[in-house]
Amino acid sequence: MVYITALGAINSLGSNMTQISQNLAKYYNATHYLEENNGWLLHNKRTWFGKVKTPLPTIPHHLAAYNSRNNQLIYASYLQIESQIQQIIAKYGKQRIAVILGTSTSGIHEGDLAIKHYLQSGQLPGNYYYNQQELGDPSCFLSTLLHLQGPAYTISTACTSSARAIISGKRLIESGLVDAAIVGGADSLSRMPINGFHALESLSDKPCTPFAQHRCGINIGEAGALFVLTKEQNSEIAILGIGESSDAHHISAPHPEGIGAQKAMAMALTDAQLTASDIGYINLHGTATPLNDQAESKAVYRLFAPYNTPCSSTKHLTGHTLGTAAATELAISYLLIEQNIPLPQQNFSVSPFDPQLDNIAMVTQSMKLEKPIIMSNSFAFGGNNVSLIIGKK
Repeated sequence: MVYITALGAINSLGSNMTQISQNLAKYYNATHYLEENNGWLLHNKRTWFGKVKTPLPTIPHHLAAYNSRNNQLIYASYLQIESQIQQIIAKYGKQRIAVILGTSTSGIHEGDLAIKHYLQSGQLPGNYYYNQQELGDPSCFLSTLLHLQGPAYTISTACTSSARAIISGKRLIESGLVDAAIVGGADSLSRMPINGFHALESLSDKPCTPFAQHRCGINIGEAGALFVLTKEQNSEIAILGIGESSDAHHISAPHPEGIGAQKAMAMALTDAQLTASDIGYINLHGTATPLNDQAESKAVYRLFAPYNTPCSSTKHLTGHTLGTAAATELAISYLLIEQNIPLPQQNFSVSPFDPQLDNIAMVTQSMKLEKPIIMSNSFAFGGNNVSLIIGKK
């Protein structure tokens, strides 16, 4: 079994795990925890974001070529668990530790700023390096920072990127290729994905309302999260099961019946040697787009309806953090198990639950986790579906 032995994260809920835990407990029944901003969309249109509210740590000077906000989110996550990571390096050696990260856009924000500067001045800024915007840069940065010599690569499968990074790290450990893996990911706010989702008519101009009748789209967020995985039981919480599928129904829309989503969830249960009745809570992908919530509610209903399994989305608290959504929500799931925080509620005071959706057991009142096992769903463009199960067994 592969255990989560250390965890650092940063997102709109807080700059470290303590702050995230405190705000998760404080705002578990909030309508949202997002902020309005008009600086990202074209034509000064306004929308809402899950933005990190505190200054980020500076990338070390000797690694200036890796300087991007995306890597700063990774660095902020790393600094929270630096001592634990240094311990595993000393224990296992630099060749026996993998770095597998996920991102959707990496440092494309720095590339955007560089092109803007070029158009104005005719030359690129002196602090711009092409690798800043490469998708592989996050894992290169962290591996170089730590002088590691094991496998290091970045996965970019849109909104399942960090989930697949976690799966890859787990498999590398189980195969015996490494003894430990640093997994997770980061995505930072940038104009390209924000305006891209707006062009797809998927971006909401008000705080998102997952599974609500009048939901109208996502709010994008930024976040970083790093997990240390090992086979040694230094923690009670393990990755119990993984499930993945690709229904390839449409380039940007899920299968309307949630066929791929159901397959991923069922596979995770089988891998964990669990039944649907064993799951204490489901952290839904829950983007608040009409199609996603419809498909996910159908899939969850078919598997979990007999057990009234509590479920909700947390994207009204963090925004949709794209490639790091899975790692962000797995970090939240970890805290729900470890600290027995009230389960995040889906607040339907702004708009009621959509009566056309399957009647899944949404968390709408204060309740605690009764079974210490959580399933977390992440679904991406192209019908790329991942379900992760963590918990105590």
